[in-house]
Amino acid sequence: MSSPPRPFARVPAWVGGITLTVVVLITAWIVVPIVTGSPAGSSGQELDVAGYPSSVSATGDDGRTRTLAAVFAEGDSADFSALGAGDRLIVSGSGFDPSKGIYVAVCKVPDSVGGKPGPCLGGVPSTEEDGDSTAGAIGYAASNWVNDDWAWRLFGARSFDDRSEGTFTAYIEIPASADENVDCTEVRCGLYTRNDHTALEDRVQDLYVPVAFAE
Repeated sequence: MSSPPRPFARVPAWVGGITLTVVVLITAWIVVPIVTGSPAGSSGQELDVAGYPSSVSATGDDGRTRTLAAVFAEGDSADFSALGAGDRLIVSGSGFDPSKGIYVAVCKVPDSVGGKPGPCLGGVPSTEEDGDSTAGAIGYAASNWVNDDWAWRLFGARSFDDRSEGTFTAYIEIPASADENVDCTEVRCGLYTRNDHTALEDRVQDLYVPVAFAE
């Protein structure tokens, strides 16, 4: 007579079931807001910005007044009309919606109001898991990703500095003026914020500081 199965033999099935349930719930939690979200309108910033100011502000269709500013990390006087590869900028923002992630990068200014900024130098930030979710961690890169959702922070996003104020800090190392997608010596470019891949068609957080590159 064969002996009855031991209770321990059923443990892997329970573990597998629980793991699958957790994965499904996390996936739904991430995907549902992406597919159900609706654009909130325009950021309110004019497409043409005069000169090369170090900060800009605009009130979007969602009622938020956003400010975007940048300074050179070395403390040099700001001259955003003559950037060079390797320049480092500390970028700050306030009034942003922390429920929506943003990319920060040098991108082509769109040709028309309502157009999406881009292509962007250096592409979009990596979404490979690196576990660095510390708000104060400094890592200069061609583009930064800010998203306050803990799941996305596991994949390299920085958190907002203060959710109630919608503030963030990004650390940009200016790449070469051109790559295979865009040449910022031939087209107008700006240091942009725009919604990340969770709300790509939402233009409400498109804000930019005009930049140009030295000859």
